[in-house]
Amino acid sequence: MLHSMTGFAARQGTFGPHSWSWELRSVNGRGLDLRLRVPDWIPGLETALRAQLTKALGRGNVTLSLRITREDGEGAMRLDTVRLEALLDALEQVEQAAIDKGISLAPSRAADLLMQRGVLDSSGQEDDNEALAKALLSDFTPLLAAFIEMRTAEGTALEQILLGQIDRIAALTEEAAAEVETRRSESIAAFHAALARVMEGATGADPDRVAQELALLAVKADVTEELDRLRAHVGAARDLIGQGEMIGRKLDFLTQEFNREANTLCSKSQNAGLTRIGLELKAVIDQMREQVQNVQ
Repeated sequence: MLHSMTGFAARQGTFGPHSWSWELRSVNGRGLDLRLRVPDWIPGLETALRAQLTKALGRGNVTLSLRITREDGEGAMRLDTVRLEALLDALEQVEQAAIDKGISLAPSRAADLLMQRGVLDSSGQEDDNEALAKALLSDFTPLLAAFIEMRTAEGTALEQILLGQIDRIAALTEEAAAEVETRRSESIAAFHAALARVMEGATGADPDRVAQELALLAVKADVTEELDRLRAHVGAARDLIGQGEMIGRKLDFLTQEFNREANTLCSKSQNAGLTRIGLELKAVIDQMREQVQNVQ
C-alpha cells in the first residue's frame, strides 16, 4: 500500500488547568524535514515528539504545532502567609519609626498589602510539568495515528491513479508497436525508392556502399528497443507499486526513464501516427511524474 506525503490532523485536550490544541501537517519533500513548534518549558517534550515522528514517517516536510493555555478557576488565588507576616513586621517598624520622629502616616489598607509582590499568588499552586508532558505525549498518540491514516488514504487514491496511468502507457506502447508493424511494408518500399533515387543521381557510386548507408539509417529509425524498454519499465513500475512503502524516489527515477524512451520514440518517428502516440506518451508520463512527487 502506498503512502502519500500529504496529510493533516488536529486535536485538542486538557490536563488540570491546562488546555491545548495540536496541528500536524505535511507536504512532499526530498527527505524527512521536521519542524516542531512546541513550548520549550516542558521537559523532554520536543525530543520525545521528534523521536516518534522520525520512527513513524519516512519522507515529507512535516510541521507540528502545539498551543497551550492555562485557565485558573475560582479559588485559585493563594495567600502567602509567610510573606504577609514579613510585610506586616516591616510595616510595624516603619510606623513606629514615624511615631518616634513625630511623623503622621496614612492608615495602611489591606488592598495595598495584597498588591505587594508575592503576597497573593494567582497561580494557585506549582504546575507539575512532568505530569503535563506525559499527558501531552499520551494525547499525541491518537493525533499521529489519525495523521498516518489520512496519509494512507491519500496513498490508496494515489495508487489507483498511478496504476491507471501505467495501464495507459502500456496500451500506448502496444499501439506504437502496431503502428510500426503496419508501416513496415511502407518503410521497405520507401527504402528501395530512396536507393533507386540515389543510384540515378550518383554516377559511379558503389551500390553496396549506398545500400549500407541507407540500411544504417533504417536501423537508426527502428524503435524496437525503445518499445521493449517501455514494456520493461511498465513491469518494473507495477512491481514497485506492489511493494508499497518508501518507493517514491525509485518511481521518480523510473518516470525519467519512461520520458527518455518517449523522447527517443518521437525523434525516430517517421510518420504522423507514431509521432501522435509518442506525444501522448509524453503527456501521460508527465502527469504520472507529478503524482509520483507525493509518494513517500
